[in-house]
Amino acid sequence: MSSILSEAKCSQLIDFRNCFVQHSVLIQAMSSLNRLKNNQLLGGEQQCMLLLGDTGTGKSKLINEFCSAFPSYIEDDVLVKPVLVSRIPSKPDVEKMMIQLLSDLGHFGAEARKSNRREAGLAEALVKVLKKCKTQIIIINEFQELIEFKSVEDRQRVANRLKLISEQACIPIVLVGMPWASEISNEPQWASRLMCTIELPYFKIFKKSDRVEFVRFLKGLALRMGFHEPPPLHSDEILFPLFSATRGEIRKIKHILDEVLFLALSQGENTVHKQHFVDVLDNVFFSKDNPFKQPIDDVPLSEVSRYASYNRYSSVESEIFIGTQFGRKISTRELFSKN
Repeated sequence: MSSILSEAKCSQLIDFRNCFVQHSVLIQAMSSLNRLKNNQLLGGEQQCMLLLGDTGTGKSKLINEFCSAFPSYIEDDVLVKPVLVSRIPSKPDVEKMMIQLLSDLGHFGAEARKSNRREAGLAEALVKVLKKCKTQIIIINEFQELIEFKSVEDRQRVANRLKLISEQACIPIVLVGMPWASEISNEPQWASRLMCTIELPYFKIFKKSDRVEFVRFLKGLALRMGFHEPPPLHSDEILFPLFSATRGEIRKIKHILDEVLFLALSQGENTVHKQHFVDVLDNVFFSKDNPFKQPIDDVPLSEVSRYASYNRYSSVESEIFIGTQFGRKISTRELFSKN
């Protein structure tokens, strides 16, 4: 990349790739994370949070942005970790989960040996290290892996241990995962502890109010592209084909825009044009039906109708995980006629 772009343009591209543009639900989620962390300083019983979202809705980006505001540091030769981000290990059980948390705190070796890996000893060691590291909030990613293929008894055991850790360390816990991670809220020990459940969505545009949200998001991204004049990403000739290509998935939107910006900068342009989108979808994403090549009235549009789900009762392995589903395609002409 450096051989194609100048240092200034490289910096412009990197800044855009790393930018974080919020929409209304992301703002709500970020506010809730900050509230939980701040409430921990007040002591007392800690509330927790469930953050859900299908693939590409921005869960990881949100967590990374939140963590970047509260970096770890050394104080009196001790690692202070205000925000602990971990994940549910594969084939999870209580001991594996606590070993993972201790490892992410940088204390696994010595503390685990002292506890002989027994559950009670690991829990005691974990609470001790959390207090030593002055951790104010725990965020556990991929929480849906606890739900998958685990018995009710196994789930209850892990859920109960997490609840006890939260109580003993006086630290809120945020559980992050795919939509079916919501099953944890059915566990009695967690139902009353959840301050809120927030589900990050895909964008929609069929309703005018939803389209306003999408336009606002694109305008925010345009402002961060680093040009003197923000490109009109919200114009019909870009907005509708971009939605068609991504069906409202934030990760896909961002990937396309990253490549479009790179192409524009490598060509010495001072903005991005529709042709950049045509070329990127043809030559980078190998789109078979490039919506940017179609007349604006004929661009096919489809919104999410049901997010990915998990069917634990299916006896057919291929039907256990049900992918994200999208509704009937309509053309922009049909959309305009309804609005």
